[in-house]
Amino acid sequence: MARIWIAALLALILVGRLEAASGEVATAKAKEAATALQRGRADEAVLLYSAALEDASLSNDRRAAYLNDRGVANARLNRLRAAIEDFNTSVKLAPEGASAYNNRGNVLLAVALAAEAEKDFNRAIVLAPGYTAAYVNRANARALMGDTEGAFKDFSHAVRLSPKAPAAYGGRGRMHLAANRPHAAVRDFNRAVGNDTRYGPGYRLRAEAHVALGRFDEAIEDLSRAIAFDLTNADLYLARGYAYLAARNPASAMKDFQRCAELNGKASAPLEGLALAQARIGAYDEALDTLSKGLEIEPRSAQAFAYRAIVYKLMGQVELGEKDLDRAVRLEPDRPEVHWAKGELLEAQGHKDEAIAELRLAQAGRAHLRDAAFALERLGAQEPRDAEVAELAFGRWRVFMSKGRYYTTNADYPRLQVPLETMREGAVPRLIEFEIKSGAQVGIGILRFTAGQVDGAAASEEVEHGAVLDLQASTVLAVETMRQGEQRASWTWEDDKLVVASLDGFKQEYAFKTPLARDEQIAKAGPAAALRQPRPKQQQARQSGQAWSPFDDGWPGSSGGAGGGKQRAPQQQKPKTLFQLLFGN
Repeated sequence: MARIWIAALLALILVGRLEAASGEVATAKAKEAATALQRGRADEAVLLYSAALEDASLSNDRRAAYLNDRGVANARLNRLRAAIEDFNTSVKLAPEGASAYNNRGNVLLAVALAAEAEKDFNRAIVLAPGYTAAYVNRANARALMGDTEGAFKDFSHAVRLSPKAPAAYGGRGRMHLAANRPHAAVRDFNRAVGNDTRYGPGYRLRAEAHVALGRFDEAIEDLSRAIAFDLTNADLYLARGYAYLAARNPASAMKDFQRCAELNGKASAPLEGLALAQARIGAYDEALDTLSKGLEIEPRSAQAFAYRAIVYKLMGQVELGEKDLDRAVRLEPDRPEVHWAKGELLEAQGHKDEAIAELRLAQAGRAHLRDAAFALERLGAQEPRDAEVAELAFGRWRVFMSKGRYYTTNADYPRLQVPLETMREGAVPRLIEFEIKSGAQVGIGILRFTAGQVDGAAASEEVEHGAVLDLQASTVLAVETMRQGEQRASWTWEDDKLVVASLDGFKQEYAFKTPLARDEQIAKAGPAAALRQPRPKQQQARQSGQAWSPFDDGWPGSSGGAGGGKQRAPQQQKPKTLFQLLFGN
């Protein structure tokens, strides 16, 4: 009998050792899988996690963890059904695992099931209240459902949880941009890329904000950084091409449009952009040929027909332009670019009143359509004035409201328009102080104003902003927070820059030209440079955060039709994404 018990004991020991060895194998496979996933080899990771899961001795918690990780690998391979199955099994085995709920929510969000995704993110947050990624993801789900206020709160909470998380700042910046607060968006995008210089989406997003502010050279720089992280992203080349056009560099624009067409030969958008660049240098025949190729790809592109109508007008062939315009009208009669083209052709035919009516429709359909605005100005049409909010006036600063947004002007600086960005919808700004710097900063002004309230650590706190103004150049250099509740930002002035140390400790520099540097620049450019100033409405459009047109200076060879003057290319509505903003297809 003793021998039987000894044999049984030895068998148990052997089984235990085999189980331990089996567990070690599973652990080793899982570690290999994690390394493969980290290095971008998701297909290899799936195989390794599957091998680890073959171990029948795994505890529920470990099996759930491996399933969760395999789900992530499947999701990266776009095997969404397999990913969902892995996450479903994971949460059944370990219902308290917040990560699996968060990951399943991400897959649901990828297939536009935002409401279901939000439920998973809610579960993850209940299980792990400090889970920054879950707040960021829930914010994205809420934004997709149109709950911008809820999304903004979640992004802001994620920022408080993880002040260095670039995705939280990037998401909140998107909310600012969607609410037409481009300066606030720039502040958040600065933090996103400042905290992680390899955060490629941050550069693309900041480029969008720069475009909204009319800072095309800065947009080009950011798009170039974004391209460096994603060399085969056709959309980025397309966006930079339009930015180059806005910066009056058609040669570089053509290179980007051509590269975009190489990467995405099935899209008409790069050909439309290329045609605009060709028309910019007066290569009308080439532009027509390019637009025809684009229409072969997308025969129902109303914008392409409208653009071609404009090119025909520039060539003095208005009748041919009318044929293309008729096609555009049949396809999308209410498209703003179509109204713009129709107004231009009516002007060429001498029908001033009808042209003005069409151009006004273009403006109404595409907020701040600058081409239509310039055409209306050329035709002498009186622009409707925005409503003045007289009770908000401060000294010589008058405050106006346009589509729910406030801005202020001063008769002493007629080409300057300062946006009074608030932190929440419905907040009413109040001007507090205007200071003009002296010494090395002469010509720089600071306009302080209240910007509404935000959620603080314990309660709502009032925010004060300072608009940094270059009064000689009629530009808004920045809008930065000066105070939130009892906390104050540190502003340090140097001879040629302002260094802002924000409430969260983030530092940002804003450079400006000293009086000596300005004098040297004028001297190098010659006497005429001192006389060259943008027209008031052009400058106001640039500084008020309006959308932009690919061409600021008009088209070469244009007589302006019956009304004379220069022609300008179509501009896009203030949209939710960079690429809608740039090319509107």
